[in-house]
Amino acid sequence: MARVKLAYIGGGSTRAPGTVASFIRQAESFAGSEIVLVDLDPERLDLVCRLAGRMIEARGADLHVSATTSREAALEGCDGVLSSFRPGGFEARALDERIPLSHGAIGQETQGAGGLFMALRALHVTRGLVEDMARLCPGATLFNYTNPVNIIAQAVADHSDVPVISLCEGPIVFPLEIAEMAGLDPRRVRATMVGLNHACWSVEAQYGGEPLLPLLERALEAGVGDPWARRMLHLAVTLGSLPASYMKYYFYEAEMGRELRGKATTRAEDILAEVPDYWAHYREQVQSTGPTLDPARSRGGIFELEVAVDVMDAMFNDRGEVWPCNVVNGGAIADFPSSRVVEVPCLVDRRGARPLSGFRVPPPVRGLLDALGEYQQLAADAGWHGTRQDALRALVSNPLVRTLPLAETLYAELAHAHRAHLPERLW
Repeated sequence: MARVKLAYIGGGSTRAPGTVASFIRQAESFAGSEIVLVDLDPERLDLVCRLAGRMIEARGADLHVSATTSREAALEGCDGVLSSFRPGGFEARALDERIPLSHGAIGQETQGAGGLFMALRALHVTRGLVEDMARLCPGATLFNYTNPVNIIAQAVADHSDVPVISLCEGPIVFPLEIAEMAGLDPRRVRATMVGLNHACWSVEAQYGGEPLLPLLERALEAGVGDPWARRMLHLAVTLGSLPASYMKYYFYEAEMGRELRGKATTRAEDILAEVPDYWAHYREQVQSTGPTLDPARSRGGIFELEVAVDVMDAMFNDRGEVWPCNVVNGGAIADFPSSRVVEVPCLVDRRGARPLSGFRVPPPVRGLLDALGEYQQLAADAGWHGTRQDALRALVSNPLVRTLPLAETLYAELAHAHRAHLPERLW
């Protein structure tokens, strides 16, 4: 099994204990490997490192974990770098959601104006990260889980020689969620999703070896009580393809806007309310004789970033497995430029993640995905080396913004709110 050194950027986050748990679950595949946790908050970093050490010891895993606030020290000689960080924390995400809503627009972690500003903040950090990687661990692969993962991968692929694979569990879970909405057993679903991250659609979907869509249509006709389940099933049946759950922001924009404006809190504010209990739970487990994560008190559940761990295993151990990845298209999906980063099944082995080819996205959504792809490119370029004007052009191209007056208003307010986490060129 592969013995590697991995740096985990964001290793002091609320997700980090669950990520370490994912490594422990696959410890035999990484026997003797070293995981270096990196974060800006020394107190939380120390807590995660101590908890990780206790969990590794309790389960007899042959893994070594350490922690540092020095990114350079962590990157020295690494084989891979796992990136999952959030500049500005959930407080910044709350602004990404709240400010657009105040102007009647949808802002979300990866969608709309909020998604753009998450990308701009994340790319400000990522550019320095990959420059350090090129210098300190040349040849190491960046396994990116920082949102928006497609824009991060696009920028790194376009402007750096560092190999990058962006990852998301969406293509795996979206079909299962749709099946559950129809009252079906998600364990019997087999589907292939392609497109862009958080904007992927099924090109085949089966249930127990039979086509899934007729079963969804039958469930819809029989009556589905939950309004959003009914809408998503209707969307899938009408377009003849399973959508990513994020497609609700586009195909039901008005309904989503009303619902979000009707809530007292945003999603980020809900998470912020839960964060103190996450840390309390982690502190409790550090002191326990058999540390075990409670899924109800751990950010994201007890196993986090599992797809990243699976892809690392497939690559470092040369397994030749197929996993959904966000990589440069190279002709795999005929509807996108060759240079566009797409979300597509990839063959993962020691040579990296190579996209399988021969895909087309469903005709009814090609126009939307083309627009989102152009926005992705504009946002990636603006975040990497562009000006405020470049970023404004990216924002107005976003299908959830569209009008110039709205784009200018949102950009001005969000840039002011996030000034501490943006380069001066984007102010």
